[in-house]
Amino acid sequence: MSKMKSDFLAVLHERGFVHQCSDTEGLDALAAGGKVVAYVGYDCTAPSLHVGHLLSIMMLAWLHRTGAGKPIALMGGGTTRVGDPSGKDETRVLRTVEEIDANKEALKGVFARFLRFGEGAGDAVMLDNAEWLAPLNYIAFLRDVGRHFSVNRMLTMDSAKLRLEREQELSFIEFNYMLLQSYDFVELARRYGCNLQMGGSDQWGNIVMGLDLGRRMGVKHPLHALTCPLLTTASGAKMGKTAAGAVWLNEAQLSAYDYWQFWRNTEDADVGRFLKLFTMLPLAEVARLAALRGAEINEAKKVLATEATALVHGRDKAEAAAETARKTFVEGTLAEDLPTIEIPRSDVANELGVLAAVVTAGLVRSNSEARRLVAGGGLRVNDHAVTDEKAKLRLADISADGVIKLSLGKKKHILLRPV
Repeated sequence: MSKMKSDFLAVLHERGFVHQCSDTEGLDALAAGGKVVAYVGYDCTAPSLHVGHLLSIMMLAWLHRTGAGKPIALMGGGTTRVGDPSGKDETRVLRTVEEIDANKEALKGVFARFLRFGEGAGDAVMLDNAEWLAPLNYIAFLRDVGRHFSVNRMLTMDSAKLRLEREQELSFIEFNYMLLQSYDFVELARRYGCNLQMGGSDQWGNIVMGLDLGRRMGVKHPLHALTCPLLTTASGAKMGKTAAGAVWLNEAQLSAYDYWQFWRNTEDADVGRFLKLFTMLPLAEVARLAALRGAEINEAKKVLATEATALVHGRDKAEAAAETARKTFVEGTLAEDLPTIEIPRSDVANELGVLAAVVTAGLVRSNSEARRLVAGGGLRVNDHAVTDEKAKLRLADISADGVIKLSLGKKKHILLRPV
Protein backbone atom coordinates (compact mmCIF):
# COMPACT_ATOMS: atom_id res chain seq x y z
CA MET A 1 0.00 0.00 0.00
CA SER A 2 1.44 3.36 -1.03
CA LYS A 3 1.51 6.16 1.53
CA MET A 4 -1.85 7.91 1.92
CA LYS A 5 -2.08 11.67 1.40
CA SER A 6 -4.98 12.00 3.84
CA ASP A 7 -4.90 11.34 7.56
CA PHE A 8 -8.34 9.77 7.22
CA LEU A 9 -7.37 6.87 4.96
CA ALA A 10 -3.97 6.54 6.66
CA VAL A 11 -5.69 6.02 10.02
CA LEU A 12 -8.26 3.59 8.61
CA HIS A 13 -5.57 1.49 6.93
CA GLU A 14 -3.22 1.53 9.93
CA ARG A 15 -5.98 0.52 12.33
CA GLY A 16 -7.48 -2.23 10.16
CA PHE A 17 -10.78 -0.68 9.09
CA VAL A 18 -10.44 -1.05 5.33
CA HIS A 19 -11.76 -4.15 3.58
CA GLN A 20 -12.73 -2.85 0.12
CA CYS A 21 -12.50 0.53 -1.58
CA SER A 22 -13.78 1.37 -5.04
CA ASP A 23 -11.12 4.02 -5.80
CA THR A 24 -8.51 4.50 -3.09
CA GLU A 25 -6.54 7.18 -4.92
CA GLY A 26 -9.59 9.27 -5.78
CA LEU A 27 -11.05 9.02 -2.29
CA ASP A 28 -7.68 9.82 -0.73
CA ALA A 29 -7.46 13.03 -2.77
CA LEU A 30 -10.95 14.11 -1.62
CA ALA A 31 -10.10 13.35 2.01
CA ALA A 32 -6.79 15.25 1.82
CA GLY A 33 -8.76 18.30 0.72
CA GLY A 34 -11.43 17.88 3.41
CA LYS A 35 -14.07 17.30 0.72
CA VAL A 36 -15.52 13.93 1.70
CA VAL A 37 -19.23 13.80 2.48
CA ALA A 38 -19.75 10.27 3.77
CA TYR A 39 -22.76 8.39 5.05
CA VAL A 40 -23.55 5.15 6.79
CA GLY A 41 -27.11 3.85 7.04
CA TYR A 42 -28.59 2.31 10.19
CA ASP A 43 -31.95 0.60 10.09
CA CYS A 44 -34.28 1.07 13.05
CA THR A 45 -35.02 -2.58 13.80
CA ALA A 46 -34.31 -2.33 17.56
CA PRO A 47 -34.17 0.41 20.21
CA SER A 48 -30.37 0.18 20.30
CA LEU A 49 -27.47 -0.43 17.98
CA HIS A 50 -25.01 -3.14 19.02
CA VAL A 51 -21.27 -3.73 18.99
CA GLY A 52 -21.50 -5.00 15.40
CA HIS A 53 -22.30 -1.42 14.31
CA LEU A 54 -19.28 0.08 16.08
CA LEU A 55 -16.82 -0.30 13.20
CA SER A 56 -18.84 1.90 10.88
CA ILE A 57 -19.55 4.41 13.67
CA MET A 58 -15.82 4.62 14.35
CA MET A 59 -15.20 5.22 10.63
CA LEU A 60 -17.55 8.22 10.75
CA ALA A 61 -15.81 9.39 13.93
CA TRP A 62 -12.36 9.20 12.34
CA LEU A 63 -13.66 11.06 9.27
CA HIS A 64 -14.71 13.85 11.62
CA ARG A 65 -11.62 13.71 13.83
CA THR A 66 -9.17 13.92 10.90
CA GLY A 67 -10.99 16.84 9.27
CA ALA A 68 -11.56 14.87 6.06
CA GLY A 69 -15.12 16.05 5.58
CA LYS A 70 -18.73 15.82 6.70
CA PRO A 71 -20.28 12.69 8.29
CA ILE A 72 -23.92 11.76 7.72
CA ALA A 73 -25.65 9.29 10.04
CA LEU A 74 -28.64 8.08 8.03
CA MET A 75 -31.54 6.64 9.99
CA GLY A 76 -33.48 4.03 8.00
CA GLY A 77 -36.97 5.20 8.84
CA GLY A 78 -37.93 4.23 5.29
CA THR A 79 -35.79 1.17 4.54
CA THR A 80 -36.68 -0.46 7.88
CA ARG A 81 -40.24 -0.73 6.59
CA VAL A 82 -38.87 -3.11 3.94
CA GLY A 83 -36.08 -5.03 5.73
CA ASP A 84 -32.50 -5.69 4.66
CA PRO A 85 -32.03 -9.38 3.73
CA SER A 86 -28.21 -9.18 4.02
CA GLY A 87 -26.85 -11.87 6.31
CA LYS A 88 -30.31 -13.13 7.24
CA ASP A 89 -31.61 -16.69 6.91
CA GLU A 90 -35.25 -15.69 6.97
CA THR A 91 -37.52 -12.78 6.25
CA ARG A 92 -37.29 -9.99 8.83
CA VAL A 93 -40.35 -9.30 10.93
CA LEU A 94 -41.98 -6.14 9.57
CA ARG A 95 -42.36 -3.46 12.21
CA THR A 96 -45.05 -0.83 12.46
CA VAL A 97 -44.28 2.79 11.63
CA GLU A 98 -44.78 3.62 15.32
CA GLU A 99 -42.21 1.00 16.39
CA ILE A 100 -39.73 2.25 13.79
CA ASP A 101 -40.12 5.86 14.91
CA ALA A 102 -39.65 4.90 18.58
CA ASN A 103 -36.52 2.89 17.74
CA LYS A 104 -35.17 5.77 15.65
CA GLU A 105 -35.44 8.17 18.57
CA ALA A 106 -33.71 5.68 20.88
CA LEU A 107 -30.79 5.24 18.46
CA LYS A 108 -29.89 8.90 18.19
CA GLY A 109 -28.16 9.29 21.55
CA VAL A 110 -25.14 7.10 20.84
CA PHE A 111 -24.03 9.17 17.83
CA ALA A 112 -23.63 12.31 19.94
CA ARG A 113 -20.77 10.54 21.76
CA PHE A 114 -18.84 10.15 18.51
CA LEU A 115 -19.86 13.06 16.28
CA ARG A 116 -20.30 16.82 16.58
CA PHE A 117 -23.68 17.79 15.15
CA GLY A 118 -24.36 21.34 14.00
CA GLU A 119 -24.91 23.72 11.12
CA GLY A 120 -21.26 24.18 10.15
CA ALA A 121 -19.81 22.95 6.89
CA GLY A 122 -17.89 20.16 8.62
CA ASP A 123 -20.48 19.35 11.27
CA ALA A 124 -22.21 16.00 11.23
CA VAL A 125 -25.88 15.69 10.33
CA MET A 126 -28.46 13.03 11.09
CA LEU A 127 -31.03 12.33 8.40
CA ASP A 128 -33.93 9.93 7.88
CA ASN A 129 -34.45 8.26 4.50
CA ALA A 130 -38.20 8.20 5.10
CA GLU A 131 -38.02 11.85 4.02
CA TRP A 132 -37.62 10.82 0.37
CA LEU A 133 -38.67 7.16 0.40
CA ALA A 134 -42.08 7.46 2.07
CA PRO A 135 -43.58 9.86 -0.54
CA LEU A 136 -42.38 7.80 -3.53
CA ASN A 137 -44.87 6.96 -6.26
CA TYR A 138 -44.24 3.28 -6.88
CA ILE A 139 -44.92 3.33 -10.61
CA ALA A 140 -42.74 6.40 -11.10
CA PHE A 141 -40.00 4.78 -8.97
CA LEU A 142 -40.05 1.65 -11.11
CA ARG A 143 -39.79 3.74 -14.28
CA ASP A 144 -37.10 6.11 -13.01
CA VAL A 145 -35.03 3.77 -10.81
CA GLY A 146 -36.09 0.16 -11.33
CA ARG A 147 -35.27 0.19 -15.03
CA HIS A 148 -31.57 0.60 -14.20
CA PHE A 149 -31.40 -2.69 -12.26
CA SER A 150 -30.75 -6.10 -13.76
CA VAL A 151 -32.57 -8.93 -11.97
CA ASN A 152 -29.83 -11.26 -13.20
CA ARG A 153 -27.23 -9.17 -11.40
CA MET A 154 -29.37 -8.73 -8.27
CA LEU A 155 -29.64 -12.51 -7.96
CA THR A 156 -25.84 -12.77 -7.82
CA MET A 157 -25.66 -10.56 -4.72
CA ASP A 158 -24.94 -12.48 -1.52
CA SER A 159 -28.08 -11.13 0.17
CA ALA A 160 -30.19 -12.92 -2.46
CA LYS A 161 -27.91 -15.73 -3.65
CA LEU A 162 -27.25 -17.30 -0.24
CA ARG A 163 -30.94 -17.30 0.63
CA LEU A 164 -31.85 -18.98 -2.67
CA GLU A 165 -29.03 -21.53 -2.47
CA ARG A 166 -30.38 -22.65 0.90
CA GLU A 167 -33.92 -22.74 -0.53
CA GLN A 168 -34.96 -20.14 2.03
CA GLU A 169 -37.66 -17.66 1.21
CA LEU A 170 -36.68 -14.23 -0.09
CA SER A 171 -39.75 -12.02 -0.10
CA PHE A 172 -40.43 -9.56 -2.92
CA ILE A 173 -40.42 -6.67 -0.46
CA GLU A 174 -36.89 -7.61 0.71
CA PHE A 175 -35.77 -7.96 -2.91
CA ASN A 176 -36.58 -4.27 -3.30
CA TYR A 177 -34.21 -3.29 -0.47
CA MET A 178 -31.15 -2.94 -2.67
CA LEU A 179 -33.05 -0.56 -4.96
CA LEU A 180 -33.96 1.64 -2.01
CA GLN A 181 -30.43 1.62 -0.56
CA SER A 182 -29.00 2.55 -3.96
CA TYR A 183 -31.57 5.32 -4.28
CA ASP A 184 -30.56 6.68 -0.86
CA PHE A 185 -27.05 7.27 -2.23
CA VAL A 186 -28.47 9.14 -5.23
CA GLU A 187 -30.70 11.35 -3.08
CA LEU A 188 -27.88 12.14 -0.65
CA ALA A 189 -25.57 12.95 -3.57
CA ARG A 190 -28.13 15.34 -5.03
CA ARG A 191 -29.22 16.99 -1.78
CA TYR A 192 -25.98 17.11 0.24
CA GLY A 193 -23.17 16.47 -2.22
CA CYS A 194 -22.54 13.07 -0.63
CA ASN A 195 -19.71 11.24 -2.38
CA LEU A 196 -18.95 8.23 -0.14
CA GLN A 197 -21.00 5.41 1.32
CA MET A 198 -19.39 3.28 4.04
CA GLY A 199 -20.57 0.07 5.63
CA GLY A 200 -19.76 -3.53 6.45
CA SER A 201 -18.33 -5.82 3.79
CA ASP A 202 -21.70 -7.60 3.48
CA GLN A 203 -23.02 -4.32 2.01
CA TRP A 204 -20.43 -4.09 -0.78
CA GLY A 205 -22.80 -5.25 -3.53
CA ASN A 206 -25.55 -2.84 -2.48
CA ILE A 207 -23.11 0.08 -2.20
CA VAL A 208 -21.55 -0.56 -5.61
CA MET A 209 -25.02 -0.72 -7.15
CA GLY A 210 -25.60 2.73 -5.67
CA LEU A 211 -22.48 4.01 -7.44
CA ASP A 212 -23.77 2.61 -10.72
CA LEU A 213 -27.27 4.03 -10.19
CA GLY A 214 -25.83 7.48 -9.48
CA ARG A 215 -23.96 7.41 -12.79
CA ARG A 216 -27.05 6.25 -14.68
CA MET A 217 -29.28 8.89 -13.05
CA GLY A 218 -26.97 11.79 -13.82
CA VAL A 219 -25.08 12.45 -10.60
CA LYS A 220 -22.21 14.63 -11.80
CA HIS A 221 -19.55 14.09 -9.13
CA PRO A 222 -17.70 10.77 -8.56
CA LEU A 223 -19.18 8.43 -5.96
CA HIS A 224 -17.06 6.12 -3.80
CA ALA A 225 -17.54 2.94 -1.77
CA LEU A 226 -15.60 1.90 1.33
CA THR A 227 -16.30 -1.13 3.51
CA CYS A 228 -14.89 -2.47 6.75
CA PRO A 229 -14.44 -6.18 7.55
CA LEU A 230 -17.10 -8.21 9.34
CA LEU A 231 -15.24 -9.13 12.48
CA THR A 232 -14.97 -12.44 14.23
CA THR A 233 -13.03 -13.14 17.38
CA ALA A 234 -9.79 -15.14 17.31
CA SER A 235 -11.80 -18.26 18.19
CA GLY A 236 -14.11 -17.70 15.22
CA ALA A 237 -17.16 -16.40 17.09
CA LYS A 238 -19.19 -13.56 15.60
CA MET A 239 -18.11 -10.25 17.11
CA GLY A 240 -20.62 -8.82 19.58
CA LYS A 241 -22.57 -12.01 20.17
CA THR A 242 -22.61 -13.57 23.65
CA ALA A 243 -24.54 -16.35 25.33
CA ALA A 244 -26.93 -13.72 26.65
CA GLY A 245 -27.47 -12.13 23.23
CA ALA A 246 -26.32 -8.97 21.46
CA VAL A 247 -23.99 -6.47 23.14
CA TRP A 248 -26.16 -3.35 22.98
CA LEU A 249 -24.81 0.21 22.98
CA ASN A 250 -27.74 1.85 24.79
CA GLU A 251 -27.65 1.61 28.58
CA ALA A 252 -31.38 0.83 28.69
CA GLN A 253 -30.57 -2.49 27.00
CA LEU A 254 -27.17 -3.20 28.62
CA SER A 255 -25.61 -1.53 31.64
CA ALA A 256 -22.31 0.32 31.34
CA TYR A 257 -20.84 -2.21 33.78
CA ASP A 258 -21.87 -5.21 31.64
CA TYR A 259 -20.58 -3.39 28.55
CA TRP A 260 -17.23 -2.87 30.32
CA GLN A 261 -17.18 -6.54 31.27
CA PHE A 262 -17.74 -7.58 27.64
CA TRP A 263 -14.51 -5.87 26.62
CA ARG A 264 -12.66 -7.02 29.75
CA ASN A 265 -13.38 -10.61 28.70
CA THR A 266 -11.73 -10.18 25.29
CA GLU A 267 -9.63 -13.14 24.18
CA ASP A 268 -5.88 -12.56 24.54
CA ALA A 269 -5.29 -12.86 20.79
CA ASP A 270 -7.81 -10.08 20.04
CA VAL A 271 -6.56 -7.39 22.44
CA GLY A 272 -4.20 -5.57 20.07
CA ARG A 273 -6.64 -5.63 17.16
CA PHE A 274 -9.55 -4.40 19.27
CA LEU A 275 -7.46 -1.60 20.83
CA LYS A 276 -6.81 -0.35 17.28
CA LEU A 277 -10.42 -0.58 16.18
CA PHE A 278 -12.47 0.31 19.24
CA THR A 279 -10.39 2.96 21.01
CA MET A 280 -8.73 6.17 19.92
CA LEU A 281 -5.52 5.53 21.82
CA PRO A 282 -2.33 6.46 19.92
CA LEU A 283 -0.92 3.52 17.99
CA ALA A 284 2.32 3.64 19.98
CA GLU A 285 0.34 3.05 23.18
CA VAL A 286 -1.69 0.32 21.46
CA ALA A 287 1.55 -1.41 20.46
CA ARG A 288 2.87 -1.21 24.03
CA LEU A 289 -0.30 -2.71 25.48
CA ALA A 290 -0.57 -5.38 22.79
CA ALA A 291 2.97 -6.52 23.56
CA LEU A 292 2.09 -7.42 27.17
CA ARG A 293 2.12 -11.14 27.91
CA GLY A 294 1.11 -13.51 30.66
CA ALA A 295 -0.82 -12.00 33.56
CA GLU A 296 0.06 -8.49 32.34
CA ILE A 297 -2.32 -8.87 29.36
CA ASN A 298 -5.15 -8.38 31.87
CA GLU A 299 -4.00 -4.79 32.35
CA ALA A 300 -4.30 -4.25 28.60
CA LYS A 301 -7.81 -5.73 28.69
CA LYS A 302 -8.82 -3.31 31.45
CA VAL A 303 -7.53 -0.38 29.39
CA LEU A 304 -9.47 -1.68 26.37
CA ALA A 305 -12.62 -2.05 28.46
CA THR A 306 -12.36 1.43 29.98
CA GLU A 307 -11.51 3.21 26.71
CA ALA A 308 -14.19 1.40 24.69
CA THR A 309 -16.80 2.03 27.38
CA ALA A 310 -15.81 5.71 27.64
CA LEU A 311 -16.55 6.22 23.95
CA VAL A 312 -20.10 4.87 24.26
CA HIS A 313 -21.11 5.71 27.84
CA GLY A 314 -18.75 8.53 28.83
CA ARG A 315 -15.56 8.58 30.86
CA ASP A 316 -17.28 8.79 34.26
CA LYS A 317 -19.34 5.65 33.74
CA ALA A 318 -16.38 3.80 32.27
CA GLU A 319 -14.21 4.55 35.28
CA ALA A 320 -17.07 3.72 37.65
CA ALA A 321 -17.45 0.33 35.93
CA ALA A 322 -13.71 -0.30 36.27
CA GLU A 323 -13.86 0.58 39.98
CA THR A 324 -16.90 -1.66 40.50
CA ALA A 325 -15.02 -4.53 38.90
CA ARG A 326 -11.96 -3.85 41.08
CA LYS A 327 -14.02 -3.88 44.28
CA THR A 328 -15.91 -6.99 43.23
CA PHE A 329 -12.97 -9.09 42.06
CA VAL A 330 -9.96 -7.71 43.91
CA GLU A 331 -11.41 -6.65 47.25
CA GLY A 332 -14.27 -9.16 47.21
CA THR A 333 -16.73 -6.53 48.43
CA LEU A 334 -20.30 -6.00 47.31
CA ALA A 335 -20.01 -3.06 44.92
CA GLU A 336 -23.16 -0.95 44.94
CA ASP A 337 -22.70 -0.11 41.25
CA LEU A 338 -23.26 -3.69 40.11
CA PRO A 339 -26.29 -4.02 37.78
CA THR A 340 -29.41 -4.13 39.93
CA ILE A 341 -32.97 -5.15 39.16
CA GLU A 342 -35.97 -4.84 41.44
CA ILE A 343 -38.23 -7.79 42.13
CA PRO A 344 -41.38 -8.01 44.30
CA ARG A 345 -40.44 -8.74 47.92
CA SER A 346 -43.39 -11.11 48.00
CA ASP A 347 -41.59 -13.35 45.47
CA VAL A 348 -38.75 -13.85 47.92
CA ALA A 349 -41.14 -14.27 50.84
CA ASN A 350 -42.81 -17.04 48.83
CA GLU A 351 -39.40 -18.66 48.25
CA LEU A 352 -38.60 -17.82 44.62
CA GLY A 353 -36.72 -20.60 42.85
CA VAL A 354 -33.07 -19.81 42.14
CA LEU A 355 -33.41 -21.03 38.55
CA ALA A 356 -36.33 -18.69 37.95
CA ALA A 357 -34.40 -15.84 39.60
CA VAL A 358 -31.36 -16.12 37.32
CA VAL A 359 -33.60 -16.25 34.25
CA THR A 360 -35.51 -13.18 35.48
CA ALA A 361 -32.20 -11.42 36.10
CA GLY A 362 -31.11 -12.08 32.51
CA LEU A 363 -28.02 -14.07 33.47
CA VAL A 364 -29.28 -17.00 31.40
CA ARG A 365 -32.02 -17.49 28.84
CA SER A 366 -33.74 -20.60 30.18
CA ASN A 367 -34.17 -22.89 33.19
CA SER A 368 -32.34 -25.66 31.32
CA GLU A 369 -29.29 -23.41 30.89
CA ALA A 370 -29.46 -22.55 34.59
CA ARG A 371 -29.58 -26.26 35.48
CA ARG A 372 -26.41 -26.87 33.50
CA LEU A 373 -24.69 -24.10 35.43
CA VAL A 374 -25.77 -25.61 38.74
CA ALA A 375 -24.46 -29.01 37.63
CA GLY A 376 -21.13 -27.42 36.68
CA GLY A 377 -20.84 -25.41 39.89
CA GLY A 378 -21.04 -22.10 38.02
CA LEU A 379 -23.99 -20.50 39.83
CA ARG A 380 -23.75 -18.71 43.17
CA VAL A 381 -26.04 -16.85 45.53
CA ASN A 382 -24.30 -14.34 47.81
CA ASP A 383 -20.99 -15.94 46.78
CA HIS A 384 -22.11 -19.43 47.87
CA ALA A 385 -22.28 -22.14 45.19
CA VAL A 386 -25.74 -23.46 44.38
CA THR A 387 -25.65 -27.27 44.37
CA ASP A 388 -29.38 -28.03 44.25
CA GLU A 389 -31.38 -26.98 41.20
CA LYS A 390 -34.48 -26.83 43.44
CA ALA A 391 -32.87 -24.24 45.76
CA LYS A 392 -35.00 -21.27 46.79
CA LEU A 393 -34.35 -17.63 47.61
CA ARG A 394 -35.61 -16.65 51.06
CA LEU A 395 -35.91 -13.42 53.02
CA ALA A 396 -32.88 -14.52 55.03
CA ASP A 397 -30.79 -14.24 51.82
CA ILE A 398 -31.32 -10.47 51.68
CA SER A 399 -28.12 -8.73 52.80
CA ALA A 400 -27.83 -5.76 55.12
CA ASP A 401 -27.63 -3.66 51.93
CA GLY A 402 -31.09 -4.92 50.95
CA VAL A 403 -29.97 -7.05 48.01
CA ILE A 404 -29.31 -10.63 46.94
CA LYS A 405 -26.20 -11.17 44.80
CA LEU A 406 -26.45 -13.66 41.95
CA SER A 407 -23.24 -14.71 40.19
CA LEU A 408 -22.59 -16.62 37.00
CA GLY A 409 -18.99 -17.78 37.17
CA LYS A 410 -16.43 -15.32 38.49
CA LYS A 411 -17.14 -12.35 36.24
CA LYS A 412 -20.88 -11.89 35.78
CA HIS A 413 -22.88 -10.59 38.72
CA ILE A 414 -26.24 -8.95 39.27
CA LEU A 415 -28.06 -7.73 42.37
CA LEU A 416 -31.71 -8.45 43.08
CA ARG A 417 -33.38 -5.77 45.21
CA PRO A 418 -36.66 -7.00 46.70
CA VAL A 419 -39.15 -4.12 47.04
